[in-house]
Amino acid sequence: MANADPRVLLLARQVAESRDEDVPVLLLKLKEILNSASSGSKESKKIRQEIHYYDLTQYCVLVLRQDYSRLPGGWATAARLAEILSHCCVGLEVKEDPEEFYKKFLPSAIDNLLFLGRRLQARFIRAIKDEEKKGFLHCFHTVTDAICWLFGGHIQLTEFLQNDHFLQLLITDDIETAMIMMSVLHNILKVNSPVLLCVDEKFLHSVLDELVYKLSSATNPVIGNAATKLLLLLAKFSQQLVKLLTTRYKGLKLLLSKQWTGKGFDRDLSQLLDLLYLEQSDRKEEMQRQHQAACLIQATWKGFQTRKRLKKLPQAVTALQRSFRAKRKQELQHLKKQKEDEALKQEMQLQRQRAMRHFHERQLALLEIIHASQMDKHIQEMEEKSALTIQRFWRGYRARRYFHQQKQSLKEYKAAVTIQRAACKFIEKRRKKRALSPWKDTKGLADEQRLALKQKVDDYIKLHPASQMSEEMSKELHVQAQEKLAQFLLRSSLDRRAAQRRETLLAQVNTDVELLMNAPGLGESTEKDLSIFMSRSGPVAAKAKQSHITMLKYTRWPWWKKLGDEFVEGDVIPDEALTAELGTLYMGGRKSFA
Repeated sequence: MANADPRVLLLARQVAESRDEDVPVLLLKLKEILNSASSGSKESKKIRQEIHYYDLTQYCVLVLRQDYSRLPGGWATAARLAEILSHCCVGLEVKEDPEEFYKKFLPSAIDNLLFLGRRLQARFIRAIKDEEKKGFLHCFHTVTDAICWLFGGHIQLTEFLQNDHFLQLLITDDIETAMIMMSVLHNILKVNSPVLLCVDEKFLHSVLDELVYKLSSATNPVIGNAATKLLLLLAKFSQQLVKLLTTRYKGLKLLLSKQWTGKGFDRDLSQLLDLLYLEQSDRKEEMQRQHQAACLIQATWKGFQTRKRLKKLPQAVTALQRSFRAKRKQELQHLKKQKEDEALKQEMQLQRQRAMRHFHERQLALLEIIHASQMDKHIQEMEEKSALTIQRFWRGYRARRYFHQQKQSLKEYKAAVTIQRAACKFIEKRRKKRALSPWKDTKGLADEQRLALKQKVDDYIKLHPASQMSEEMSKELHVQAQEKLAQFLLRSSLDRRAAQRRETLLAQVNTDVELLMNAPGLGESTEKDLSIFMSRSGPVAAKAKQSHITMLKYTRWPWWKKLGDEFVEGDVIPDEALTAELGTLYMGGRKSFA
């Protein structure tokens, strides 16, 4: 920028070359530069344009977020920088890229100022000493004045009022800072009253909730006066806000009249109550009119419905009678079916009892007729017949169940067969309809082709001569093959006989072992049992003889060898003795003797 103020140039150079900690102190020199020219003059506007052109206002916005606890001047420096920033921005006419200034720079400046106000408010609330609280309150007041000054200079900034920092500053229980924030809101609404109609509904409800909460919870008349003035300002501006107050806060009129009457601001309070009562009366009249209209509509509708229902009443009675008779008929059928089922069940039970009685009578009659020696045979035949009957019924049930399971696959199979049959018939018809092509005689080979093929065959035979064998060699090979075949047949017959003999011996051994395992004791054995054990098997006989000798030896043992056997039955031989004597497992029934 040509003909720039040397003080602005020097300050911009110092800020660019200095550390971040020294920048806030250097920026305080802007106040002296701004005060050098009278406000509203051309020189003042030029100085503001030069400050913005050299990004000094941008530096002011950025340094507001620093922690001033350890910087020279502390938080008072931050408050002075906020004041300088507001004075630099108000009255500034930006010619280059004004959209960026109004859409980006000013909203960021408001956001940083509100953030600084929150930090000062928090430190004021936490401060214990009176001097510290007084200093923080003064700084907070300076920052809020800067915010009001900036909002007043740029009215379009009020649309950025719905900021979380602003709402957090307003929502506080501290009296001093709450009074300051309500005064800030009052000043903003005086500058631009329609701003609350442009903000988000949630933000508006939050602001109104906080004002009503302060009226209901606070006892300080200063807080009540400020909150009442704010609500009165809102109510005077818009009838819509009055309606919102009466509908959202139904006990507000009673609260204002009982708690805040006679506190020194009765004039504002009475004006607010008059507006609320007027809205309520208008609303009552509107509600009465709506109620009468609703009653008229309901009466007309109910009369129409009643007349319509009376017209349909005969049809409804007929339908009701029809449904009642159908239901009663269904219930009677159900009861009849239940009785039939119970009668059938009793009849089946009686038939079963008669069949069982008849069966037992037949058994008794047979027992009287049949000889005792033939009783076992008869019982065995009856058991076989019963088993066959059970098997027959079970196989029939299983076959029916399997058929039911395979019913779908059988249906698919039949469908596939039908489709295949139809396709085969179709192909056969097409084949019959197709005209037969005339027979064509094959062309014979020419003499030259025949000679060439014969030459190729001769060449192949020469290259691959066949192996020739004499008649004597072929006869000799035939004789050798016959001899080997005879040897194989003889050996296979011997192997087959040996295998049959092994299987026979194995079956005999298994039979003998099973007989020995199921044999009764010596005290229970009979001559029939002895005849069974007259085996021709040598190993089995030797085994039985050895077991018998071992049992006899055990009975002749002296008393000192039988120590510890006092609790063993007399007819039982311990397994340890037999194992020690034989060295093998004992095979002989239940190991007892008479």
